Amino acid sequence: MRKFSEAYLERTRQGMWEDSRDALEPLALESRERVLDVGCGTGELSRVLAAECPGEVIGCDADPALLAAANGHVPTVAGDAGRLPFTDNAFDLVVCQALLINLPDPAGALSEFARVSSDLVAAVEPDNAAVEVHSSVDAEAGLERRARRAYIDGVDTDVALGADAREAFETAGLEVLETRRYDHVRTVEPPYSEAALAAAARKATGSGLADDQETMLTGSMTEAEYDALRRAWREMGRDVVDQMEARAYERAEAVPFFVTVGRVP
Repeated sequence: MRKFSEAYLERTRQGMWEDSRDALEPLALESRERVLDVGCGTGELSRVLAAECPGEVIGCDADPALLAAANGHVPTVAGDAGRLPFTDNAFDLVVCQALLINLPDPAGALSEFARVSSDLVAAVEPDNAAVEVHSSVDAEAGLERRARRAYIDGVDTDVALGADAREAFETAGLEVLETRRYDHVRTVEPPYSEAALAAAARKATGSGLADDQETMLTGSMTEAEYDALRRAWREMGRDVVDQMEARAYERAEAVPFFVTVGRVP
C-alpha cells in the first residue's frame, strides 16, 4: 500500500463534503450506533461522519503520525485494513475513503470490513482517470492529462476503481445496494492561499512532477519522454506563477468520487 503524508491528505481532501453530503445519504448515518472509518488518515471523513452520526465514530489507520492528527476529531485505533483489530460485528457501518484504490486486494479488504460490520459496508473511491482540469494557463490541462496517464500506467493498484467498485463488493460477498457519484471540485483563484502559492512554485521547479518520476518510468514512459514532459511542466509552472503575480490565474479540478454501499448478508 502506498504511503501518504499528512500534508498531502489534507491538501487533496480539503473542502470535501463542504458543498453537499447528499452522496452519503445511503449510509443512513442518522441511525448508526457505531461506525468505523478505515484508513482514516488525518480524519477528514471521520469528522463528517461524527457530525452526521449520533453514535460513536472510530478512526483506524496503520500510520501513527496520521492517527495523531485524526485523534483530534474522533477516537482512533491503530490497525491494518486487511487485519482489523476488532471482533466480528463490532460496528453497524464500516466505511473508507480513497483507500481501496491504494490496496493490491480491494475485495480482500472489503471482506474484512464485512467481518466487523453487522449491517453496511461503504467505500468512497475516486476515478482518477476521469479527473478534469480547467485552467487559465492554456498548457496546464493537457500536461496534467499526460502526467496522469503516465502515473496511472506505472502504478500497481487500480487508482480508477471508483466507478467500478461494485465488482470488488460482489467478490467480497456483499449485496450492493447503491452507487452515487459525487464530484469533489477544488478551485484556485485570487486571493491565493499559501498552499496554492506553494503548489505553483513546485510546478515552476518541476519538483512535484519529480516526486512521481519513479512511478511514471515504471510504465511505458521513456526517460526522454519524461524529460520533455518535465521541461514543458516547468514552463507551464512559470506561466502559473506569472499569472498569479498579476492576480489572473484561475484553476478548477473536478475529481469524481463514487460512494458504493453494500449490505452484509
